[in-house]
Amino acid sequence: MNRQRAVRLARGPLGSFLRRAKNELGLEEASLTVCLVSDAEIARLNETFRKKKGPTDVLSFPSEKKWRVASGERREKRKNKRGAAGGRRLRRISRFDPEALHERRAYGTAERQATEGEPYRASVYLGDLAISPATARRYAKKNGRTLSSELQVLILHGVLHLLGYDHETDRGEMDRVERKLRKRLGLA
Repeated sequence: MNRQRAVRLARGPLGSFLRRAKNELGLEEASLTVCLVSDAEIARLNETFRKKKGPTDVLSFPSEKKWRVASGERREKRKNKRGAAGGRRLRRISRFDPEALHERRAYGTAERQATEGEPYRASVYLGDLAISPATARRYAKKNGRTLSSELQVLILHGVLHLLGYDHETDRGEMDRVERKLRKRLGLA
């Protein structure tokens, strides 16, 4: 969804990148919402949910439950005994703040749940991402990237947060995973 007008951009390439990133993560059947918002809107969300003033580039609002791909599972899909493609399994990480759940509903997303240990299905909803293209444009210029590339980096970063990764507390785990995925997706 594009709820901002400050930065003109094509949504099609971003959707294509999101599909590629989901495929790389084994999340083909999971869904999420990406909402492009103004600097003013992301600043409001940043202050409301993170208690930080000013705009940021991306905010992640995981569904009520945070999920991470279970360790030890290979990225490649496996065939089960019946020949159907087997999906990756999820494990529950923690509960999400109900206040953020209320905000997600304001963006028009449906609440969907999955039970622990079940494979991803279309009914698994990871959550929502709010991205400010205006902030992304400033960061792209600062980092020597194109706006399109910066937005792709932000989508990937946000999806990892929806999966339960947290670079502020995980001793570099998210950064390592993100670097590998950037390389695989041509964002190095």
